[in-house]
Amino acid sequence: MVARVIAVEPFDIVVFGATGDLSARKLIPALFHRDEAGQIPPDARIIGASRRRLTTEDFRGLAREWLLKHVAPENRRDGAVERFVSRLSYVPVDVQGDSGWSELRAALADQPDRVRVFYLATGPELFPPICSALGRHSLATPQSRVVVEKPIGKSLDSATEVNDAIGKVFPEDRVYRIDHYLGKETVQNLMALRFANALFEPLWNSAHIDHVQITVAETLGVEGRAGYYDTAGALRDMVQNHMLQLLCLVAMEPPTSLAADSVRDEKLKVLKSLVPLSLESIAENTVRGQYRAGASAGGPVRGYLDELGDPSSRTETFVALKVDIANWRWAGVPFYLRTGKRLSSRVSEIVVAF
Repeated sequence: MVARVIAVEPFDIVVFGATGDLSARKLIPALFHRDEAGQIPPDARIIGASRRRLTTEDFRGLAREWLLKHVAPENRRDGAVERFVSRLSYVPVDVQGDSGWSELRAALADQPDRVRVFYLATGPELFPPICSALGRHSLATPQSRVVVEKPIGKSLDSATEVNDAIGKVFPEDRVYRIDHYLGKETVQNLMALRFANALFEPLWNSAHIDHVQITVAETLGVEGRAGYYDTAGALRDMVQNHMLQLLCLVAMEPPTSLAADSVRDEKLKVLKSLVPLSLESIAENTVRGQYRAGASAGGPVRGYLDELGDPSSRTETFVALKVDIANWRWAGVPFYLRTGKRLSSRVSEIVVAF
């Protein structure tokens, strides 16, 4: 798949949770790369917002540190980092209170007709109060979008509550629930492998495939995310979003078009065909575990409970599942899903065993 730069009109993006881990490791480096590619117009604005009482210069200093840490030297041309951080500004906002909202409104007031993107790089429990405040303070204009990442709630009830709160402020076509795994080039190429390959497509069924393995292994531990991770675990953090997306791309039927709704409809059919795990089958078809203290290539590492500071936690950092899809194409073909932290190597792979 050939990368291409799509020109866009000037816009404003507001990153809530701008001083958090997601912003540091993913969002700021990603925006930097888009800037380097020439996709961000010169007068577009990037505004960080969080409860930390920082100045714009403080925030720019953090962004410099993040870029030096998370962007490879060969991708940082002379002057590129300084040019990018000069785009950044910062507004302290208490998303669960009233302070900072008038300052944020003032920062955006001179361009009321621009596309505004509100990126919620926060926990899902903050999605409802942020969206409510955006509506209450007249920040959600007809040209505004809101972007949310997983996890969207911790259960069906909480997910419904979060989605309802977002929907009160933003119409559905302005809500972007994203999964960053779908941005990986190799993942996008799965569509071509599946449906444009004359060799594989006729064989892509239970008559020719014995089993499918989907593995996402990480060498890192939870690092500074232990507080969040203990509320999620490997199942919520990886399986019910990233890994199920990969499973859907492997197992889905050809969509009528590559339009978002058509692809989504075929994925949904796969999810509805998954055989539920009964209480009796859980012990046979699932494995959960936690990493302990030990040694890695980088030296000694602490165990999960030590990093968390709570010896009673039973949150899994590793999970393996055997799942079945009850439809004509995949009947009798087991799908093995595996993911975990502090494993011996970092790998994301799909193995289709014929």
